[in-house]
Amino acid sequence: MIATEPMTAPGAVLDIAGRKIGGEEFALIAGPCAVESRAQLLETAMAVAEAGGTLLRGGAYKPRTSPYAFQGLGAEGLRLLAEAKAATGLPVVTEVMDPRELDAVLEVADVLQIGSRNMQNYPLLIEAGRCGRPVLLKRGLSSTIDELLSSAEYVLKEGNASVMLCERGIRTFETAYRFTLDLGAVPALKERTPLPVIVDPSHAAGRRELVLPLSLAAAAAGADGLLVEVHPRPEEAICDGPQALRTDELAGFAERVRAAAALGRMPWE
Repeated sequence: MIATEPMTAPGAVLDIAGRKIGGEEFALIAGPCAVESRAQLLETAMAVAEAGGTLLRGGAYKPRTSPYAFQGLGAEGLRLLAEAKAATGLPVVTEVMDPRELDAVLEVADVLQIGSRNMQNYPLLIEAGRCGRPVLLKRGLSSTIDELLSSAEYVLKEGNASVMLCERGIRTFETAYRFTLDLGAVPALKERTPLPVIVDPSHAAGRRELVLPLSLAAAAAGADGLLVEVHPRPEEAICDGPQALRTDELAGFAERVRAAAALGRMPWE
């Protein structure tokens, strides 16, 4: 899937339980950073559905820098995601961190998220490729585009062509925001692979006020979709509350980014 010359063929279109990602479609993948409770998840899922979201995101297993931080609800989180999926009809994307958790996650997930800290967890990538489920692969905190594409190849070579690449910000010297969102990665990736390119502005921003402008820029740059964090009451969130959009803001946010996405899909000539 890695091209040595700029690509001219149209990008791949993934079908996720009837939802299209790639091509002329623009995906909105939204939900809480972590599944915290039944009430929190269902309220958020309903808001995502009402805003026309494509997929519901939510972490049952959470990789955290500190071993003492909240690590997710695990199996209970998966059960709640299954309930939210049944209630809204939204396909679910959730993170898998360990091949030993894969079978349990596969019972619920329509898309497997491989997080930035696991981008080069090769045994996990191979198992994700073998299971055949679509994969959302996040760029590592300090990884190059070549390294991201090589990690994607670990999934692709197992016969699983349903891979989305996610730019989520890289670590630089800048401290004004959490990570530096590399928007140049969007057209650069599209030159070299037909795989859909998703942008996660939430982790790059680290602050709610920056999520919308970064999202508009990503959509206008030609991203195939956004992965954003949403919470009914961000001030009460167990993790990453400052970067989460409020559920009552999501519909307006979705309308604005879809308008920007239309610009990003206009032909240059």
